[in-house]
Amino acid sequence: MGAVIDAILHVTPVLAYLLITALVLAEDALFIGFILPGETAAILGGVLASQHHLQLWLVMVLVILAAVIGDTIGYEIGRHYGSRILNRRLMKKRQQKLDSAREFLARRGGVAVFLGRFTAFFRAVMPALAGLSHMPYRRFVLFNATGGLLWGAGTVLLGYFVGNAYLTIAKSIGHDVILAVVGAAVIAFITWRIRKRRKARREQDLRSATE
Repeated sequence: MGAVIDAILHVTPVLAYLLITALVLAEDALFIGFILPGETAAILGGVLASQHHLQLWLVMVLVILAAVIGDTIGYEIGRHYGSRILNRRLMKKRQQKLDSAREFLARRGGVAVFLGRFTAFFRAVMPALAGLSHMPYRRFVLFNATGGLLWGAGTVLLGYFVGNAYLTIAKSIGHDVILAVVGAAVIAFITWRIRKRRKARREQDLRSATE
């Protein structure tokens, strides 16, 4: 992931646009959202726009289009090949989350497609599940486009404002202090994620042992 971020931050504007678009598109079309969230690329696009390396409006348009088109591709893949893909080992390892996504879709329908856009795992699998369940395409595209618009614009603007805030604070207290704080926050977040996964794994092992 670090290599991807570094690549986006150090390439020409044209290539940066292409990388950001490709990552957001692939998140849903290729089911990699729970491994490489497209929102990371969208936020980086906003940060680069705040530094005048990219055009903010163009990043927003590309991210929104990639999100909507990626979901549509995921819907079609799910409609034609959903059962085969969801039975792969990569999905089996996330069976509990997959079952939650299916239950959420069955209970909320199009609203689940919209709300799923704002959660990494649901964002990656919800379009395929909608296609697999034969949700009418017109209904799917309505909620898909609405979610893609709000998520894309919001995520890019988040990166833009974060980038501006960073530059403002850096002028006052220096880049080194900010980097130290960010580094500590990243370490804390990674530690929390590892502990959360270990706890979930222990609970799953315990349920399996008692069944």
